[in-house]
Amino acid sequence: MDTQGNPLFPVFLKLDKIQTLIVGGGNVGLEKLEALLKNDPYANIRIVAPQVKPEVKALAAPSPYIHITERKVKRADFKGIDIAILATDDRQLHIRLREYAKRKHILLNVADTPDLCDFYLGSTVKKGDLKIGISTNGKSPTFAKRFRQILEDVLPDDTQSLLNNLKGIRDKLQGGFQQKVKELNKITESLVEK
Repeated sequence: MDTQGNPLFPVFLKLDKIQTLIVGGGNVGLEKLEALLKNDPYANIRIVAPQVKPEVKALAAPSPYIHITERKVKRADFKGIDIAILATDDRQLHIRLREYAKRKHILLNVADTPDLCDFYLGSTVKKGDLKIGISTNGKSPTFAKRFRQILEDVLPDDTQSLLNNLKGIRDKLQGGFQQKVKELNKITESLVEK
């Protein structure tokens, strides 16, 4: 068993099926909101902060799925929440909210504080239905961002057409699961030839 390296388990969440809380309406809150909406413009998000930047309000305004409350966060704000992102500069607040979230079984991300996180928001590459998540286990978000840029440049713009064609082929294949996997492996083998 490999005990070295990144132990994180990658998961792709359906943000329109869960409720996300962002605590903080400043620059970091804006960055987290942008990341969530880049992945799913229909994400259900509550934002709570004493002050919310106009840029956050402008980004949230077109969406009926984003609700902003301008006041200090309360424990009641965690009711019905599945995941929470803490994006303030108050570590003591983050520690108190983490303890509460843990008791309520709410998964938590605390911006720039890996020791308080249950999960990280990695960089993502998206070409149509293809989505690739990149994680450095919280060690270097800058590297993840640069690697994302490389992958975005390398992946062809017609990636969605390829995926659609492969799905069409898969749907027409006869036989059981193992036979379909074998045929699809043959068909896609040329994608990784050097």
